[in-house]
Amino acid sequence: MKKKILNVLNEYIDGEIVLEKPKDINFGHFATPVAFSLAKKLRKSPVIIAKELCEKLLKEDIFSSVEAVKGYINFKLENEFLDKFATWSLQNENDFAKGSNNKKILLEYVSANPTGPLHIGHARGAILGDSLCKIARHLGYEVTSEYYVNDAGNQIYLLGLSVFLNAQDNFFDMDIDWPDEYYRGSYINDLACEARDNFGVDIFTDNTNVKLLSDWAKDKMLELIKSNLKECGIEFDSFVSEKKLYEKWDEVFDRLKRNGAIYEKDGKWWLNSTKYNDEKDRVVVREDKRATYLAGDIIYHDDKFKREYDEYINIWGADHHGYIERVRAAIKFLGYDENKLEVILSQMVSLLKAGEPYKMSKRAGNFILMSDVLEDIGSDALRFVFLSKKSDTHLEFDVDMFKANDSSNPIYYINYAHARINQLFEKSNKKLKDILNVKLDNLNSDAENLLFYSLLLPEVIEDAFKQRALQKLTEYLKILASFIHRFYNEYRIIATEEEDKYLKILSTSALSIRVGLKLIGIQAKYKM
Repeated sequence: MKKKILNVLNEYIDGEIVLEKPKDINFGHFATPVAFSLAKKLRKSPVIIAKELCEKLLKEDIFSSVEAVKGYINFKLENEFLDKFATWSLQNENDFAKGSNNKKILLEYVSANPTGPLHIGHARGAILGDSLCKIARHLGYEVTSEYYVNDAGNQIYLLGLSVFLNAQDNFFDMDIDWPDEYYRGSYINDLACEARDNFGVDIFTDNTNVKLLSDWAKDKMLELIKSNLKECGIEFDSFVSEKKLYEKWDEVFDRLKRNGAIYEKDGKWWLNSTKYNDEKDRVVVREDKRATYLAGDIIYHDDKFKREYDEYINIWGADHHGYIERVRAAIKFLGYDENKLEVILSQMVSLLKAGEPYKMSKRAGNFILMSDVLEDIGSDALRFVFLSKKSDTHLEFDVDMFKANDSSNPIYYINYAHARINQLFEKSNKKLKDILNVKLDNLNSDAENLLFYSLLLPEVIEDAFKQRALQKLTEYLKILASFIHRFYNEYRIIATEEEDKYLKILSTSALSIRVGLKLIGIQAKYKM
């Protein structure tokens, strides 16, 4: 709809035009403050410019009303225009709200260390990334989803050592000299038992086997992570191994040296990241010649940028905020455009159950597991609530809310609206084809507003994607559901003169719910 309005406005206005949605739909479907931006150029008052434009725009047949209000211009779209859009949308469900873009995006998210099961913090970034990917593809972008596997470094060795020591403690009743850092939780015990069944108990008698156990346990954890993600409907196009990328470290290190990006001091090699906005320079190679965590990020981003995408989006936990500038600096030193990298931060989550803090998992060792919450409330509810707030804000919710069969449970409320519409068709004994070509004329204001709001999905998902604010979509679906329930309760629909018109409008509403939910990984329900 916006594109059509802009095309019409561009015939009368030379310059950038901003379209807004009035808070009260009764004031207009859209509004523009363009008269204010034209005032200086035309040397006229915005109020006068708005009135003059209104006189011209009233001649356009897509508008039922055009009104100047204190320099703003409010538009209402003609029912005939909305009707044609509704008919096309219902005939072309697979193309509804789709866009056309030729950009290639590499989207990296989750990337949790494969040293344990996914916790609820990982789940928020996973759901955001997967939903962003779905929406981007619907809008026509070519997206590759990627998981960066941190399978190099000390944490993988510690995983193997934890399994090794756990087995010695449980199977041999040895006096263990536990290190300061090691992985706890019953999942380590499970790995030890599985390793014993797989390799035999003698593997735990020789500490040279820790390396073998580390690689084996890492692969097992990665399998578990993939399984956890699949339970939530999340799968990746590619997995990139940090360990394998380290084969390119010497070449990347030499390029950094040649480009004046690193220098040696106190036996360490430092990235000169203060040159590009970082608060201090960062160590990339320690005194003992081991590369730091940052080195892995540098190699990975070099590998990414060599693949020549138009945009690179990383979804990181909020604790990685300090890494952004140092990674950008490295990208620039390597000769790439660091502005192509966008980092979205995902804040932590606080869970409650019946008003009390959600119980930590003994299996994970003081973490709330993603799999536990999925078992408790299901994938649909988890996906919806995690997208209900912008990712960089703290999220707290009570899982019991998603067990209620009323309006307090947003996913139930939205699905019930969709199911109600399906029920109306069953009662009327009609199919979509029976009402598809009915003319939507002489509508009351409530029916007109419901029709318009149902057709707003294309604008909503485009705004949600561009602003990386997927809560705009979940909020839209809740409001649309409230419109549907109110209309259902206030108007008799079946066996009235308006039955076919109302069914067509409600079919359009159901279409937006169905497509909107699908874009966040949820299948709309037809019966409740």
